[in-house]
Amino acid sequence: MNEAKGGARAKRLLSRVPRTRIHPPSENFPVHPWGITEARYSHELLGQAETICALANGYLGLRGDFEEGTPVSRPGVFLNGFHETWPIVYGENAYGFAKTGQTIVNATDAKIIRLYVDDEPLEIHKARLLEYRRTLDWRAGTLDREILWETPSGKHVAISSRRMVSMTHRHLALLTYEVRCLNDTAHVLLSSEMTTRRLGGTGEPDPRRVTGFDGSVLIPLAQRARGRRVILCHQTRSSEIALACGMDHQLTTAGRCRESSRCDENRADVVFSVDLGAEQPVRLTKFLAYHFAEECEVDELCNRAERTLDRNMEIGETRLFEEQRAHYDAFWERADVEIEGDPRVQQAVRFNLFQVRQATARAEGHGVPAKGLTGQGYEGHYFWDGEIYVLPYVTYTDPRLAGNLLLFRWAQLDRARARAKELGHEGALFPWRTINGDEASAYYAAGTAAYHINADIAYAMRKYAAATLDEHFLLRGGVDVVVETARMWLSLGHFSERRGGAFCINNVTGPDEYTAVVDNNRFTNMMARENLRAAIRGVQRVRESHPKDFEQLARRTQLDMAELDAWERAAERMYLPVDERTGIHPQDDSFLDKPRWEFAQIPADKHPLLLHYHPLTLYRRQVIKQADVVMAMFLLGADFTLDEKRRNFDYYDPLTTRDSSLSSCVQSIVAAEVGYEDKAMEYFLEAALVDLGDIGGNVVDGVHVASAGGVWMALVYGFGGMLDHDGELDFHPRLPSQWSRLRFPLAWRDRRIEVDIRRTEVSYRLIDGPALTLKHGGEPFELAPESPLIRRPGAVE
Repeated sequence: MNEAKGGARAKRLLSRVPRTRIHPPSENFPVHPWGITEARYSHELLGQAETICALANGYLGLRGDFEEGTPVSRPGVFLNGFHETWPIVYGENAYGFAKTGQTIVNATDAKIIRLYVDDEPLEIHKARLLEYRRTLDWRAGTLDREILWETPSGKHVAISSRRMVSMTHRHLALLTYEVRCLNDTAHVLLSSEMTTRRLGGTGEPDPRRVTGFDGSVLIPLAQRARGRRVILCHQTRSSEIALACGMDHQLTTAGRCRESSRCDENRADVVFSVDLGAEQPVRLTKFLAYHFAEECEVDELCNRAERTLDRNMEIGETRLFEEQRAHYDAFWERADVEIEGDPRVQQAVRFNLFQVRQATARAEGHGVPAKGLTGQGYEGHYFWDGEIYVLPYVTYTDPRLAGNLLLFRWAQLDRARARAKELGHEGALFPWRTINGDEASAYYAAGTAAYHINADIAYAMRKYAAATLDEHFLLRGGVDVVVETARMWLSLGHFSERRGGAFCINNVTGPDEYTAVVDNNRFTNMMARENLRAAIRGVQRVRESHPKDFEQLARRTQLDMAELDAWERAAERMYLPVDERTGIHPQDDSFLDKPRWEFAQIPADKHPLLLHYHPLTLYRRQVIKQADVVMAMFLLGADFTLDEKRRNFDYYDPLTTRDSSLSSCVQSIVAAEVGYEDKAMEYFLEAALVDLGDIGGNVVDGVHVASAGGVWMALVYGFGGMLDHDGELDFHPRLPSQWSRLRFPLAWRDRRIEVDIRRTEVSYRLIDGPALTLKHGGEPFELAPESPLIRRPGAVE
């Protein structure tokens, strides 16, 4: 269906939900293809800038608060998995409710470097700044700042700083800070500090934000101070996780310098006092090391921090910055998406891809927090976001990393088994939100009842296996997870006599959290069916190809081959009705019976609805927080005809508030597929700008990592038209009229390919690996090395 045919219908589907975008003045944030620059200081955007300028590597994250320690909105240093636990208190408790909350801890902050010139402190928000420029450089992987400060006495002081969280050295962060007085002599004092913070929550009744703590979370264990080096070791009060933070320094100057240091349990500083002549610089390089562990001797943990400092100080800042640049050069070569026709969109796209890299690159042994390591939003928890929104991008650009991220779920399988047993189920039930593997959601209706998390994990594993043919992953634990999740579905559902023996799954919550604890949620039932079938295929594949490994699998899981027949029967008889009157696939058994939400009567300041209406008010209406049936049409698109997709989209899209940042990218993908170009672009831009435009008003709490991954999905699946069903790649490109080119690389079964979409042609090029078969518009073609293939773009029929 072309735009001319679909334009009128797309206009009728224009969003009913207001979206406020913050557009900072272009002179403050000029367009640049490889970074974002803050060209002047804006106190109004302080908190947002701390998030946007955050640096991380998946293990360690530093928010973008200023080195000088002030002004500050929400300073932060976060480590993936470093968390505190606390008892969840219910007014009325019940069996099986989550017992223990988990919250990522704001760790020891060692990024502070305070500057005093002739005893006057540099305070950015109060200083007379003749020049100011701060840049997040996506190719260098650094945050760079240039300031020219006129002191109260008229001295012009140039300050240059650079910050990096290393991608090649997981536990390392590096800061450089250079000061030069341009027009006079000056006394310069640099105070390099390390401190713990006592920070509570926001005090706002917003479930997306962090829970505060009464009193200190970090308990001192040990301190080491020697010359310019300091190590502080603490332990969380309840979870008993130990953290060692170390800092060391190198100073370069021709001026006269005096040094001093002090250290106590929760604070340390190393002070450099330098007398400088005019144009004479002083340069401080600060090395930071972070290590945390459970059940580790204090001395050993401190020694780990010491060894990280020793090794990287020997390597030196020059080589460390070069390694960082080389890492990002390699990343962008295999993972960039190029757009011609709109420079601001190109900038926004690369911002989102950079954020996914920061959240995942060195997350070995951990999941992907909803906010990455850029803030404490959602308490640092892992949701289904990682598997459904982040893993596709990682799988198709860095398969090795994708496999590592999925093995994190396998490592938590025993806890998932225990949770299933607690709730009376067979197999395993993964937590809706967690850090340590235990359920941390206190609201079961939108937490534990979201059983689809099991199928989401199995789906991601199946997609990874199809894209990589990684047999080792299946044998190492992938099949175990798929088997145990399949068992859970069989014990949760039942064959209903009233529905002719169909397999029904009752009292569940799908992706739409405005419709909770319902029977036969369409998304859940379809994903459960996919999970059951994946388990059957996985077991059969191991049995046929790896008989010895199959014996171990059967022993580990106590597998009875008769279970496969039961799984097949449940999958074949899964209850998936179609409404006879409308031809719509009902979101659940009762959704179509409810009255519609009166969007026109709701003022703009009442969004998101979850902050202004009781859950029961929402549950009784046809109102959708995020794509649900539409999500199923994307993930399991081969199970719907194009007409069915269009009919369902027409019905559900006007009911969707997009109060979740996870929705817009999916709606964009399906809108593109059914021929609604205007709508697809509208939703795509909303996803791309959710952080840069602060659309949800909560970017201060951290970036929306899942939405960032969804931006890639909207580009590749939506406008690129990629279908990856049944182990095949089939492209149906649909380039937006606003763009002249869309180009992206993909990793597929030990090959690297490039898809280059232009207005009049689409080219496919094999970058690495042997020849393979792909499809364009459903027609297969052979792609060989050094023989790119060119096709004409297709259109939706």
